[in-house]
Amino acid sequence: MLVFVGLGLFDEKDITLKGLDEIKKADIVFAEFYTAKLTGSSKEKLGESFGKEIKILSREEVEDGRIILNEAKNKNVVFLTPGDPMTATTHVALRIQAKEMGIKTKIVHGVSIISAAPGLLGLQHYKFGRITTIPFPEKDYLPESPYDIIKENKSHGLHTLILLDIKKNRLMTANEGMKLLIGIEEKRKEKIVTLDTLICIVARAGSGDCLISADYIKNLLNRDFGEPMHSLIIPGNLHFMEAEALVKLANAPKNITKRLD
Repeated sequence: MLVFVGLGLFDEKDITLKGLDEIKKADIVFAEFYTAKLTGSSKEKLGESFGKEIKILSREEVEDGRIILNEAKNKNVVFLTPGDPMTATTHVALRIQAKEMGIKTKIVHGVSIISAAPGLLGLQHYKFGRITTIPFPEKDYLPESPYDIIKENKSHGLHTLILLDIKKNRLMTANEGMKLLIGIEEKRKEKIVTLDTLICIVARAGSGDCLISADYIKNLLNRDFGEPMHSLIIPGNLHFMEAEALVKLANAPKNITKRLD
């Protein structure tokens, strides 16, 4: 059997009791940390807490799937992922491969930034559009798809959750993400993400020093939000309760209450 287990947001304590039980029953435990990082933990801490050796796999090894699936043919294999296991398309593809090979699968869900970030800010989950990720530029090339997704969501009055790239051991910060969006705006000039755009920052969700902030980009661009992981949210049309939550919970400017449904 292949069991997908979500680790949650921050450290080894975020795993569910059900997930911990599956690890204890496993013959082999694999993990990946290219989709997200547990910045409050380490391979050693996880292994010590769970009482098992954990084998970390690269993106290429997970996408290929053979290392995991060959073991799962006749052993109980647990595959650990940050957040919730099924928020990454590579994990869905791996599950499909297992199904095609006659390998039973099971999912133990974990807390995800997709639900945690809106909850921390007091934004309504059903008012979100497509999620996007800002990648690190490659040789001065930056895909503009995040800008297009924000534009599309805004046209429907929907909020946009923006995840930030991980490149090896480098985690993109909220400041870098905002600057990249402003750079695209300067090129496109469509007034989708300007210095006067309201934006929300979530830093270190799930940790004891989690930080949330909401303000106009010009006021947050150079503020220090501490260690990653960071996420961004650009709100669409705000319900009066959402606006109140951003003001009272995230110190947003009081004048945002004028932007109501």
